[in-house]
Amino acid sequence: MNAIFIRRAVPSDAPVIVSLLRELARFEKLDDIFCLTASDVQRDMTGDDPAARCDIAFCGDNAVGLAVWYWLYGSFRARRGLYVEDLYVRPEFRGNGAGRALLAHLARTATDSHAGWMEWKVLDWNTRAIDFYRGLGARPVTDWIAYRLEGDAMTKLGAA
Repeated sequence: MNAIFIRRAVPSDAPVIVSLLRELARFEKLDDIFCLTASDVQRDMTGDDPAARCDIAFCGDNAVGLAVWYWLYGSFRARRGLYVEDLYVRPEFRGNGAGRALLAHLARTATDSHAGWMEWKVLDWNTRAIDFYRGLGARPVTDWIAYRLEGDAMTKLGAA
């Protein structure tokens, strides 16, 4: 197998990013909410001031995985953190170091930018991913509960 090479996404990568994220949505059983388009990727993940960044892992000429991430800021810590929104490696390339390479790449990015932490979420049924993350030394955040406000509830609150 060829070595894994990782680079920042460029606008012409939009179709492969959509494809990889659609695969992830199917894997996570969330394809019913998937609506990302190439235009969305070009607007939000590439360019001078992206809402999120996307780094793509390649093995030879094949895109084998990606990480979508963005910066957080911890006001008490007075430092930034790196939040991994999506991490995906195509099934046929799992176990060959692509996921580890992507996370190592993000850890270098965080360290080089003086970030104090990296964080992400994992579905509770994805035991393979949980075991992988624990093997890297990551631990679950147990003292915070994630909340989400969306749809009608968000609209109603915003109109108040």
